Amino acid sequence: MKSTLFTISLFIFSWGFSQMSLDDQIANIEDKVIEWRQHFHQNPELSNREFNTAKKIELHLKSLGIKVQTDVAFTGVVGVLEGDNPGKVLGLRADMDALPVYERTDLPFKSKATGIFNGEEVPVMHACGHDTHIAILMGVAEIMSKNTDKFNGTIKFIFQPAEEGAPQGEEGGAKLMIKEGVLTNPNVDAIFGLHISSGQPVNTIAYKSGGIMAAAQRFEINVTGKQTHGSLPWGGIDPIMASVKIIDGLQTLVSREAALTNEAVVISVGKITSGVRSNIIPESAQIIGTIRTLDYDMQQQINDRMREMVPAIAKAYRADATVKIDEGAEITYNDPALTKQIVPSFEKAAGKENVLKIKAITGAEDFSFFQKEIPGVFFFLGGMTVGEMEAYPHHTPDFFIDESGLLLGVKTFAQMSLDYLNK
Repeated sequence: MKSTLFTISLFIFSWGFSQMSLDDQIANIEDKVIEWRQHFHQNPELSNREFNTAKKIELHLKSLGIKVQTDVAFTGVVGVLEGDNPGKVLGLRADMDALPVYERTDLPFKSKATGIFNGEEVPVMHACGHDTHIAILMGVAEIMSKNTDKFNGTIKFIFQPAEEGAPQGEEGGAKLMIKEGVLTNPNVDAIFGLHISSGQPVNTIAYKSGGIMAAAQRFEINVTGKQTHGSLPWGGIDPIMASVKIIDGLQTLVSREAALTNEAVVISVGKITSGVRSNIIPESAQIIGTIRTLDYDMQQQINDRMREMVPAIAKAYRADATVKIDEGAEITYNDPALTKQIVPSFEKAAGKENVLKIKAITGAEDFSFFQKEIPGVFFFLGGMTVGEMEAYPHHTPDFFIDESGLLLGVKTFAQMSLDYLNK
């Protein structure tokens, strides 16, 4: 009898849910989305180590009757939901990984987690908002699973690990998901992605047609000198002095050689390592940094000049230097035709006055690898409380997101999906 009553109650709930308007359904899921976000924020996991995160996503998708594939690119989860009628295949993507950052906020659900990063124990924090992306896409999956009669075709919910980069010696991220066939079986026609923004007013959407985010490359410069006593610098070759001049020289590639009226270029040194104590001039030094470009010709120019300039500067100070430039994320490129088609979806979801057209930024996203294979649109969702608190940057200990903007993320993804699949 209890089983029969439960079945009847579930039927009545499901029927009632299906009779509600889509806007009402979305409004009613807000508490769940915020609860999921807070759970992921309190339990962050590093790149390629998102085991518990993946399990929670998997269980949620399966509870909705969505076909689920796990262990894609190590910890990735992919859900496939078919509409009642055949049509195109759309990918919706959320990244899952956190960062090796200590959380300094006073949130009741702040992270106290630790993890292993490049062999060292580190604090772990969702300092880039990927926790919000997961929760939003889980909400979209629930809404769309209750409304298969409202769209044609198929939606692939792609929960991606390692957007911030795989650990040393490992593959990962969008590139590995593609390699393992995430865009096939069935073949995905287009893909949409979002990113929360701590510096953009809550309940706004920002976009740009064409290149919206920069390509990112990691560079490593190794400088070799000759060790000597600190009191006798003329007895050796100082790699630290040569490194200082190299770092200074790199900035002239931006200020004197890059055509900045065309597109932005950034060269930043994030780490320099050398020496063991105050009275020894060491034998070697290492410089590690990043190159950000929004034009591939300019990227090639910068790469070529670095390979030419760095050894020459080192030689001027009697040292030797090698340059290694790794390929990172591509330019995040919003297909112009698809972007034009989708802008009305933004305006329906957020209101025309809350849709902002922006200039490109020099941050980078490995969503770009999906866009290299198929047309895609990537946009920003506002997460800043207007006029109430300082907007702390991403990747910092004080990073904060206003959760009242998450519902717009669900609404926007749902609207984009309906408009794209039913066109």
